[in-house]
Amino acid sequence: MRNNFKIISIVNQKGGVGKTTTAINLGTALAAIDKKILLIDLDPQGNLSTGIGVTEKQRKISAYDLIIQDSSIHQTIQETRIPNLKIIPSNINLSGIEFELATDEDRTNKLNYKISDLKEGYDFVLIDCPPSLGILTVNSLVASDSVLVPLQCEFYALEGLAQLLRTIEKIKDNLNPNLFLEGVILTMFDSRNRLSDDVVADAREHLGKKVFDTIIPRNVRLSEAPSHGLPAIIYDQKCIGSVAYIDLAKELINRLGI
Repeated sequence: MRNNFKIISIVNQKGGVGKTTTAINLGTALAAIDKKILLIDLDPQGNLSTGIGVTEKQRKISAYDLIIQDSSIHQTIQETRIPNLKIIPSNINLSGIEFELATDEDRTNKLNYKISDLKEGYDFVLIDCPPSLGILTVNSLVASDSVLVPLQCEFYALEGLAQLLRTIEKIKDNLNPNLFLEGVILTMFDSRNRLSDDVVADAREHLGKKVFDTIIPRNVRLSEAPSHGLPAIIYDQKCIGSVAYIDLAKELINRLGI
């Protein structure tokens, strides 16, 4: 780690694979065991911000201001209703960032420079990336220590993963030599669907111990919780989705030995 805390990008160029659900619920589960968490919403859709209960009116200062404007990281951090968990929210302004940074020679380091001002007070910074491998995701990877990849248990999942792993290697070779794959999280597992079992088997065969033991199931409560502005772990702590994310947090802590 380059800081006193761990910076993790949650990345997959495909949408609807559980990135935001993972960021919210893993962050909340870690906060529940007294870890200090900062979530950064880098998706212009702002689903993480919505899912954690940050309204549009509360996003006047956002990740856009952090990357493009002169706002410091401390100015953009907001409290949430969840103890030990803070957020830098997103808004639609982020959607034009590719064009705004197009001629900036240092465009891949914008987030890294700002995060370097964050000296203490956190155990984890979790960055929810947009469903693309554009400049926002590259900024996140340059600023991060490692990468978590939610992988949906569906057809073609491993094909997209191969492209993402190549991108991570390119970032490592050219921009961030310390970056590594923290692990792959299998999401949207449906025990009634044989294909889900096949994806699990294939992922474990190709990636071995990089695949977390914990598997996140398809779960209605995980889907419902964001509409209430709550992590599923608070919305319904006993549902199978919440239990899985609590187990994932424990597994991550054990892997890191902290």
